[in-house]
Amino acid sequence: MWEQAKNLLRGLLEIMYNGMTKIGLGDGFAWGLAIIFLTLLVRILMHPLTQKQMTSMQKMQKLQPMLKVLQDKYGDDKEALNRETMSLYKQHGVNPASGCLPLLIQLPVFILLYGVLYDLTKADALKNITFFGISLGGSVLTTMADALHLVDESGQPIPTDQLGVVMVFLSSLSMNALRLLFSNIGIWIFNLILLIAIAYLTWLQQHLTSAGNSQMAMMNWIMPLFLTYICFQLPGGVLLYWGVSSLMGIVHQLKVVKITSEEMKNKPVLYKEKPKNK
Repeated sequence: MWEQAKNLLRGLLEIMYNGMTKIGLGDGFAWGLAIIFLTLLVRILMHPLTQKQMTSMQKMQKLQPMLKVLQDKYGDDKEALNRETMSLYKQHGVNPASGCLPLLIQLPVFILLYGVLYDLTKADALKNITFFGISLGGSVLTTMADALHLVDESGQPIPTDQLGVVMVFLSSLSMNALRLLFSNIGIWIFNLILLIAIAYLTWLQQHLTSAGNSQMAMMNWIMPLFLTYICFQLPGGVLLYWGVSSLMGIVHQLKVVKITSEEMKNKPVLYKEKPKNK
């Protein structure tokens, strides 16, 4: 089933790619735009779920002061606290379980796309294919290794699955390696710029999602750093999908924040002042 899904996604990408080439676009633009159009398709299909998720999360943020009041009042009565909390959620149309659903749906698409681009790279379909300088088949690690001309003992390029962040970093520390790296900067810099942009977009999404929640402040930094480390080894095509999807998500989220803020102003307030315990 997984292989069939991957073949379906590859077929869809190739249909889009062939459509681009028929109107006279080169391979780089054809593959790049095919990935962008796939991103648009996934976002459109997921829009109802994403809308519900973002609205629910924004409302939960607005409800934090009311939840704190409930915790203060029913702190010693867990059953009553749960009952009143669920009542508050129902009153404002909040579903706490809806937050992870869009991510769980996107994750298989993300993994499948990685598999498709990996297969296309092995078949040389994406060899030397760039989109605005971004190597679609190469990762930040592989493009930097190419710039450094990293080879094994036999003089052959080191296989992708044997490359690592530490290996490439240590290999670039000598003065000669740094000269080589920056003399070939065009090979890797655009993949790195895209990676940095994704890290920033991830931070911004986290910041918008957890605004006003001090408990999430540390996660706002840990998550982007963690994802940046992972992305070092992801093909540029996957990063392109991720970056475009994140950008669209932020635009959508900003609209939801504005609409939700207006809606919550018109909702009745649970307590105008903290109730006194009897």
